[in-house]
Amino acid sequence: MPLGLQIAIDRGGTFTDCLGRVPSTGPGVPPRDIVIKLLSRDPNNYADAPTEGIRRILEQATGRKIPRSQKISTEDIEYIRLSTTVATNALLERDGERHALITTKGFRDIVQIGNQARPAIFDLAIHKPEVLYDQVVEIDERVTLVGYTSDPQAGQHAVQFSSTARDAHVSQAYSGRDRPPSAGAPGAQYVAPDVVRGVSGDAVAILRRPDEAVVRRELESLYAQGYRSLAIVFMFSYTYPEHEQLVKRIAQEIGFPSISVSSDLMPMIKMVPRATSATADAYLTPVLQAYLNGFFSGFDASLRDGSAGTRVEFMMSDGGLTSVEHFTGLKSIISGPAGGVVGMALTTYDKDDGRPCIGFDMGGTSTDVSRYAGQYERVMETTIDGVTIQSPQLDVNTVASGGSSRLFFRNGLFVVGPESASAHPGPTCYRKGGPLAITDANLVTGRLATDMFPQIFGPNENEGLDMDASLRAFEALTAQINAETQRSLTVDEVAHGFLRVANEAMCRPIRSLTQARGFSTSKHVLACFGGAGGQHACAIARALGITTVVVHKYSSILSAYGMALADRVFEAQEPSSETWGAPMALDRLQARARDLEQRAVDELVRQGFPTNRIHVDVYLNMRYDGTDTALMTLKPAAKDDWDMKRVFVETYRQEFGFILKDRPILVDDVRVRATGRTFDTLGPSVLREHAAQCAQHGAQAFPEAPAYANAPRRPVYFDQLGRQPTAIVRLRDVEPMHHVPGPAILIDETQTILIEPRCEARMLTDAVLIQIQY
Repeated sequence: MPLGLQIAIDRGGTFTDCLGRVPSTGPGVPPRDIVIKLLSRDPNNYADAPTEGIRRILEQATGRKIPRSQKISTEDIEYIRLSTTVATNALLERDGERHALITTKGFRDIVQIGNQARPAIFDLAIHKPEVLYDQVVEIDERVTLVGYTSDPQAGQHAVQFSSTARDAHVSQAYSGRDRPPSAGAPGAQYVAPDVVRGVSGDAVAILRRPDEAVVRRELESLYAQGYRSLAIVFMFSYTYPEHEQLVKRIAQEIGFPSISVSSDLMPMIKMVPRATSATADAYLTPVLQAYLNGFFSGFDASLRDGSAGTRVEFMMSDGGLTSVEHFTGLKSIISGPAGGVVGMALTTYDKDDGRPCIGFDMGGTSTDVSRYAGQYERVMETTIDGVTIQSPQLDVNTVASGGSSRLFFRNGLFVVGPESASAHPGPTCYRKGGPLAITDANLVTGRLATDMFPQIFGPNENEGLDMDASLRAFEALTAQINAETQRSLTVDEVAHGFLRVANEAMCRPIRSLTQARGFSTSKHVLACFGGAGGQHACAIARALGITTVVVHKYSSILSAYGMALADRVFEAQEPSSETWGAPMALDRLQARARDLEQRAVDELVRQGFPTNRIHVDVYLNMRYDGTDTALMTLKPAAKDDWDMKRVFVETYRQEFGFILKDRPILVDDVRVRATGRTFDTLGPSVLREHAAQCAQHGAQAFPEAPAYANAPRRPVYFDQLGRQPTAIVRLRDVEPMHHVPGPAILIDETQTILIEPRCEARMLTDAVLIQIQY
């Protein structure tokens, strides 16, 4: 009988975190978790880290030896859930697929011109990011909206249709003086264009239809030149996608394996972000598909064709899971961090406590920061390394400061990152000849217990961290700093100086998510996770004035744990051209929302979810007339509550500090998000369990752990205190509902938690809660 293993894997920049759950095998036998942490790149030992992680989990779960050269059978696996940084790295390193942009005639430079944004307005040396495509093909096609841009009374003069269907005929022609452009040749007699109803409800004038023979000839030429990926972006295709779909059909007939169509990816107004998004997808999806093909090649063919019965699901940037056929480069940009946000939200936030949570995910390459106050904060448009992407993503701020961030002394300053030692060769202490990094600074100051650290380093993956190598490198750097500055700093002071610089760099994005938006940082709970998060938790919290820190028992693999808890998601979206409060506008919006909801629910039912496990959220993308900033506004939970104006105004005031009272509010898009729930409850939250224990036992709620008194001590360097005797305590030796006072180091097989002086760690069932004392 198959075991029914449930596996979740987060492939990060430095480490790959794997969580395997072995279900109960009988009454009274609890499920068993298998945790594996390995380097994301170790070419001397394995080709692909997630495949290697699955192999090791199966070996431990079944007791069978599986050679690395053997294809892996998945008959004992119920599902595999994955996140990956492959597309993100390809974008940052500009190592994507060669592709061509297909666009409307006259707009070949639309991506190059961009939107004229100047992120650093006073910078004298402007470096525009290069475009991602290699060639542009212009198609002689054109549509436009009737009367939309030049008639101040467009509403009164608007075209009227016989119904709200796409095939409706014109019942009343445009009555304004500014008639649509001619559909005839330039300079010839005026030819009235065909007018049709667009997806958004706008009247669309078809000025020029693409010539299929010409399109086919152009695409065949691209195919002959070796292009296999296309991005198709036409004017107004968000409301009239027919011309893009025509080109897509011809491209499929020719044999292009990767075709990114802007109206399929994100049918939203604004051609520039649609174009950059489509080119990014055409650039990244082939790379992602090549990686997935390599991943599946390590398993029996039954995994990919589905005959094994094992589901393979992927974490999207918006925090939901999707199947392999719906997973694209555009949806995977922050695939890994999204899992951590889900894990943080589900394990830390408590509605009764009321305090919002800050997610602090410090990994090997970078640190990701997020905020959760009862619902996920998402953005519809982000810019990554100069590329604007129009796709729903969790609002995650990233800073290039992680355990593998390199350390430099430049121009009299301590500098951390953004360069990374990565997983290969890694920091100096990884025994591969790498440079100094933050991990080395933590090691030489005594904050890592080398004898308890995983033995996964060196050429044969069987050695621990190399303390001597890190110390020698810091001695050399300290001598250089003292020589240049005429000071007498010690190795401890230099190493801790780099840690302070790194901590301040990691505090900045937290302040951007809180103080910059009108929230008091000190009134949040800090949820620390990631492989290096526990080493910096107390210092980060104290710098921000936070009093409560939560470190989950799976904090070092919380992104993988979050994927194990995540829900399957399907979204449907259409553009709109409604004005809030106009006659019958709400009826039309509700009807469209119902249609989209049915489409999304049907898809999840097809994927195996019963309707009672499906939850639907409705959003309207709203903005003030005459402004450029739309807010994706969530409909209130009550079924009949459609007071979206109130929600929009409150959100706008919170975001910008003012509202525009007399301005009409436009609805640009209707969006529905259907969620197939994969579990019911995790039980009491960490904060609720802590509050209940304190209420029941008062001052004696958390007596000192016996393991603390008997723990070995070692000197650890702390700012202004020097080396202090610090207890080294194994987490498994601390019983729940006991505390460990600082200074102490709590450690298990995958994480190290530094409890600084004037801090107290309280052990709960599934987490450590740290109280910061001021």
